Amino acid sequence: MRLAELSERSGVSTATIKYYLREGLLPAGRQINATTAEYDEEHLRRLRLVRAMIQVGRVPVAKVRDVLGHVDDDSLPRTIRLGAALWALPQVPEPDEDDEYVQAAHLEVDKLLDQLGWENAKQLITISPAYRSLVVAVAAFRRIGYTFGAELLAPYAELMYRTAVLDLDNMEAYPSEAERIEFAILGVILNEPVKQALHRLAQEEETARRYGFE
Repeated sequence: MRLAELSERSGVSTATIKYYLREGLLPAGRQINATTAEYDEEHLRRLRLVRAMIQVGRVPVAKVRDVLGHVDDDSLPRTIRLGAALWALPQVPEPDEDDEYVQAAHLEVDKLLDQLGWENAKQLITISPAYRSLVVAVAAFRRIGYTFGAELLAPYAELMYRTAVLDLDNMEAYPSEAERIEFAILGVILNEPVKQALHRLAQEEETARRYGFE
């Protein structure tokens, strides 16, 4: 398809598509002549991914480029390729390691990983933004007087593990490696708000069941 058709099918203006091409967010089309290139379904799928990341996920263009660089790096094993792509997404600020609450949170999160037997996760704690995010959240609870430690976290972690199994099962249904990685990234950007909404609906349902509306 030509640029105009790619624009029509994607709903993205030709000017924006040209910008994405210049920024390396979209691979170049097959050059037909000096002024015309041809695009295919892979370009359309990538364009939709880029739009979701920028418009829905509010991911900066530079970060999108980083993420897609990992997606396209087929020299990496799947675990590192997937992890690197997700780690390139915007994350919480680094915790203050001198903060006593952060230090206590580290101990609780490490205790949690030991309790769950998550040995693979323990190998990634030095580079995992998810580990740091959990430490920051636990530290915030402790700072305002709530001890949200390993014992309370464990049931939530077990629920999230089952969710992760579903995520990867769905991801593996796609035929190509690039599609699987892209689906996983979209899962972070689009599926996490779905999970959050379902969690809140479940809380509303259970609160009403327990306490009624009076």
